[in-house]
Amino acid sequence: MPRSVYVLAFGIFAMVTSEFAVAGLMPQMARGLGATVPQIGYLITAFAAAMALGGPVMTVALSRLRPRDALMTLFAVFLAGNVLAAAAPSYPVMVVARIITGVASQAFFGVTVSLAVRLARPEVRGRAIAVVMNGLMVGTLLGLPLSTMIGERFGWRAAFWAVGALTLVAAPATLRGVPRLTRADGGGGAEGADLRGQLAVFRDVRLLSAFLTSTLIIGATFSAFSYLNPILTGLAGFATGAVPYLLVAYGAATVIGNHVVGRLADRHTIAVLVTGLTLNAVFLAGFALLAHVSVAAVAFMLGVGLVGVTMNPAMATRVQRAGNAGPLVNTVHSSFITLGVMVGSSVGGLAVDAYGLRAPLWLGAALAVLGLLTLLPERGRSRTAATEPGTAKESVPSA
Repeated sequence: MPRSVYVLAFGIFAMVTSEFAVAGLMPQMARGLGATVPQIGYLITAFAAAMALGGPVMTVALSRLRPRDALMTLFAVFLAGNVLAAAAPSYPVMVVARIITGVASQAFFGVTVSLAVRLARPEVRGRAIAVVMNGLMVGTLLGLPLSTMIGERFGWRAAFWAVGALTLVAAPATLRGVPRLTRADGGGGAEGADLRGQLAVFRDVRLLSAFLTSTLIIGATFSAFSYLNPILTGLAGFATGAVPYLLVAYGAATVIGNHVVGRLADRHTIAVLVTGLTLNAVFLAGFALLAHVSVAAVAFMLGVGLVGVTMNPAMATRVQRAGNAGPLVNTVHSSFITLGVMVGSSVGGLAVDAYGLRAPLWLGAALAVLGLLTLLPERGRSRTAATEPGTAKESVPSA
C-alpha cells in the first residue's frame, strides 16, 4: 500500500472531525447560539446538503487541476469555513460556515478516493479505499470524542479552532506526501477534458441503484448517530461526561468494521452489503426497544458502529464497478451518501420533536430494511451470473 494513501486518510480525518463535531457538542452549541437541540441537529443537515449539492459542482470546477493541486485548494476553503464556524456570532452565520466546509469536504472525499484508487495496485484497490475511509473511522474514534472533550473543557468554539489547527498540519503533509500526478498517470485535467463522457455514465440504472443503496445505508446509521448524545444521556441515563468515552468505543467499533469490510469488499461486495444492512436493522431495532437499559444501549450502539458507515469500502467498490473510478463519480456517490446524512439527521430531528428520542432509532431500522430491498435485483443478477457457464467473477474496479 503506497504511503501516500495513508496521507490522504489523514486529510479525511481532518474533514470528518469537523463534520462530526456538531454531533458531540449539541447541548453546548444550543446554549451558545440560542438554539434548540433539533436546530443544532439541522446544522448536520446543512453540512450534508452543502456536500450533496455543492460538492459535485466544486469537483467540476477543479477538474482541470491536478489532483494534489485540487486537494490544496480544498484545504484552503475548508480552513476558511472552520475559522468562520469558530468565530460565528449567531446561528445563521454558523449555518453559512457549515455550508462552506460541507462543499469543500465533499469534493475532497471524491478527489481523494479517486486518487487512492489510482495510486494502489489493482488487486488492493478495495483495501486502498478502506485505508482512506479509515480517516473517517478514526475521525469517529478520536476526532469526535476529542472535539467533544475540548468543547466541554474550553467551550465549543475551541473545538472548531482545533480542527483549523489540524487542517494546517494535514495540508503540508499532503503537499509533501502525495505525488503530483502527470497526465500519463491520470492527473492534470484528464477528467475535465471529457466531462460529457463522465456524465454519460450516470444513465446506468445499476449505478443509480448503487447510489440509492448507499443513501439508505448512511441514512439508517445517521438517524441514530446524529442523536447519540441526547439518547445516551436522556434515555440510557449516562452522565454528560461519560459520552466522550462511549463515543470512543463507538469509533473503535467503526475502525474494526471498516478493516473487515475492506478485506472483503473486492470479492464479496453484495454479500457484505446484505449482511451489514440486516445486522444494522436488528441493532437499531434492539437499541430502540432497550435504550433505557444502559448495558443494552451500549451493546446495540457498538453494533451499529460495526455495520453502519463501515460499509463504505463495499459501497464504493460497487459504485466504481457500475460506473468508473473518476473523481466526479466518487463525488456524486459521496453526495448520495450525504443525502443519507440529511435524511437521517433531519427526519430524525422531526421524529424526536414528534415522538421522542426513540423515534430516530426506529427510523434507522426502517431505512435499513428499505436498503435491503434495493439489493434484491442485484442479488438476482448475481445468482443468474453464477448459474451461467463461463461467467467471470466480479472484477476489481478499473481506474
